[in-house]
Amino acid sequence: MKSRVNEIKEGLQQFQGSEIFYQIPLIRTRFTTGLKYLAKAAECFWLITDVSIIAKSLMNRSQFITIDFKRLPKGKQDFLGYEAEIIYSDGNDNILETHRYNFTDFPLDELRLFFVDNTLMLPNEY
Repeated sequence: MKSRVNEIKEGLQQFQGSEIFYQIPLIRTRFTTGLKYLAKAAECFWLITDVSIIAKSLMNRSQFITIDFKRLPKGKQDFLGYEAEIIYSDGNDNILETHRYNFTDFPLDELRLFFVDNTLMLPNEY
């Protein structure tokens, strides 16, 4: 598992900007090559769809949205009763929304994404 996590993290570093964009069919959110790699490598197309829907719903509050996935430490998981959370903010530490996940199979402990102009991307693709 650890080697898979390291492989995914190393793979994500190779993406700088994106000239090719993909689209989630029903909601028409665009996403970058780096996100396509992440969806396949981490088997997390659900994450891209979830955060896209929520980020789209927040566009009237901010044109730039940061999305931070964070797995809680085991002790905190037991205490709070959920495994991970995704915090949506405006990039200036103003939290717009927080979603909690009781369980997740996402392999990384943390991840930051940006949502700008109806496009989901890695920070190094911005």
